[in-house]
Amino acid sequence: MSELIAQAHPTPDAKLSLIHGDITLEAVDAIVNAANAHLAHGGGVAAAIVRRGGTEIQDQSRAWVAEHGPASHDRPALTAGGNLPASHVIHAVGPRWGEGQEERKLRSAVTSSLALADETGLSSIALPAISTGIFGFPKQLGARVILDAIADYLAGHPDSSINDVRVVLIDQESVDVFSVAFAERWPDTGATA
Repeated sequence: MSELIAQAHPTPDAKLSLIHGDITLEAVDAIVNAANAHLAHGGGVAAAIVRRGGTEIQDQSRAWVAEHGPASHDRPALTAGGNLPASHVIHAVGPRWGEGQEERKLRSAVTSSLALADETGLSSIALPAISTGIFGFPKQLGARVILDAIADYLAGHPDSSINDVRVVLIDQESVDVFSVAFAERWPDTGATA
């Protein structure tokens, strides 16, 4: 069961929610998968998405890579959602900590995912804490980069089709860290610092 932790309105037409829950259960137009460049969904969020969504997601991912080459932080892939409540999955490649330019690459992964959702005409999207798990990106820094990238994208695209952005985190540690970053960016929104 999802729990709303905090909510803000970065623009008058869009809300940003911080949710403690399972991203594979979010009823949105698209969920973002924290993927690797070859879209081999073997661990973490990616494995959970394929487990719940079905092999169609992995099959479409292989086909996407065969046609377009590896995905990257500035070029996410789009597949169907299979058995997920979400109709689409956007496969974003975040940086591994230590590879260089990590903040820029993480910001690009978030921004390019939102842009792809926008280009597809989607209105609701849920994102995980990209790169802050097995890729080793420090959670505190990742939280600020991800929340700033979302807010800046929405502010810079007032005609965006996106009006509902959710950051959905399954583990309590990430929820705690993102709650602090959320409260710093949007005081008085319900987040506890």
